Amino acid sequence: MRAVIVESFERIHRSNLVGMGVLPLQFQEGQNRTSLGLTGDDTFTIKGVAGLQPRQDVEVQVTRPDGTKLTFTALCRIDTANEVEYFMNGGILHYVLRKLAS
Repeated sequence: MRAVIVESFERIHRSNLVGMGVLPLQFQEGQNRTSLGLTGDDTFTIKGVAGLQPRQDVEVQVTRPDGTKLTFTALCRIDTANEVEYFMNGGILHYVLRKLAS
């Protein structure tokens, strides 16, 4: 799992995801999996991760099993520059190990 998309996060859950290198995304106001028709069979591609900034909107492309596509915008819930660094390093453990090795 590389990302989680939800309607809202508990503070600790969001923080734990970042610490494990998982991208926390939040649906825009008024959207959810039902309103977008998302199922467990869809494949997701998240655009703009390489240049990620705190609390940035990202484009999520959904490919359905029949090949049709849907695009929507989600809010990246990486809230600080430090969290961006943790995420880009694959989580806080990898970040710390890289810092110790350098």
